[in-house]
Amino acid sequence: MAMMPKRVKFRKEQRRVRPRKATKGNYVAFGDYGLQALDGAWVAARQLEAGRVAAQHFLKREGKLYIRVFPDKPISKKPLETRMGTGKAEVEYWAARVKPGTILFEIAGVPEATAKRALVRVAMKMPIRCRFVGRRIAV
Repeated sequence: MAMMPKRVKFRKEQRRVRPRKATKGNYVAFGDYGLQALDGAWVAARQLEAGRVAAQHFLKREGKLYIRVFPDKPISKKPLETRMGTGKAEVEYWAARVKPGTILFEIAGVPEATAKRALVRVAMKMPIRCRFVGRRIAV
């Protein structure tokens, strides 16, 4: 089942786009290795779910997978061949706002080679360029 909010204050949202780099959620916090977005985009809940399934299937119940983004933006779309007017369309799907530098997924409890191969499979499912990153050592 794709992720979506349990309830929202407002049903529909404007299509605001803010092209800037991520200042929050841009480092590996929970796992040992992560998948970092290099571009900004809206990542649909279906795409996040496809990435999760690909990683879980490859890991075969070893290690722990963390999803760091949540699809909380409702994206509405008018049906084809519909005249203009008659109000805003219904919500088509839910998306996560991803800025460049955001960590999308994290993996803990597996060797680096296994984590890299699992996250490469996840990156194939994402609509943006991603890179494999490790945990920063605190000084």
